[in-house]
Amino acid sequence: MYATERHDAIQRILQDEGRLAVVDLAQRFDVTTETVRRDLAELERRGALTRVHGGAVAAERSSIRETAIAERVLEHSAAKRAIARRAVEVLGAGFSGSVFFDAGSTTAAVAGALPDHLRQGSGDARVVTHSLTLAPTLADAFGVDLSVVGGHIRGVTAAAVGAATVATIAGLRPDVAFVGTNGLSAGFGLSTPDPEEAAVKSAIVAAGRRVVVVCDSSKFGRELLVGFAPLSAIDVLVTDAPPSGALAAALADAGVEVLVA
Repeated sequence: MYATERHDAIQRILQDEGRLAVVDLAQRFDVTTETVRRDLAELERRGALTRVHGGAVAAERSSIRETAIAERVLEHSAAKRAIARRAVEVLGAGFSGSVFFDAGSTTAAVAGALPDHLRQGSGDARVVTHSLTLAPTLADAFGVDLSVVGGHIRGVTAAAVGAATVATIAGLRPDVAFVGTNGLSAGFGLSTPDPEEAAVKSAIVAAGRRVVVVCDSSKFGRELLVGFAPLSAIDVLVTDAPPSGALAAALADAGVEVLVA
């Protein structure tokens, strides 16, 4: 395969998967890791991607870039549905307790899967969320008693943020908290672009008796502007592909249970 062909293939893979790993590309193309690094350096020079430790991400993935919730629902939708089905199993059959849902497209998928899970096990849940996207899904759902946390609504995520929101969440102690993240890395933990969102997420993580992070593998290795929790704060990670390398080792060291949908 010529270099130009590899460059085209690398850009297609990046578009489909969101992140590239040097070792994985070397195996796919049957070339050395040094060759892949030269390819990535050339593509970065052209503005096609941004190199990160161990690989590359799309060039537009800056530490503050954030896609609106309406667009995120459409991204990696099959993976999110699979993650949702696996995530509700964490509750167990016949669950009866309290659940907090963080804002986000993957947590919204989990919320959508909750009523069927409760129906199958004849369970019930007291659900709390600060997301205006999740609330309509659960308002009259089977087995769900819904409470919504108020505050200033941030348009890009359709979620309540601010001091009042954080204070309300700090006064809760849900049995299970389902949390989303924009980035998940070995060195920086969980991160998100916005400080107000980060403050709310930190409060949710601190409040939950059991913290279940749900995210697809495109978030692996990403580090956004604001960190909101270390890996050691997670009890369970539900995702669509096994983490590898430094992230896998860091999750194991932190005692995180990893469930792959």
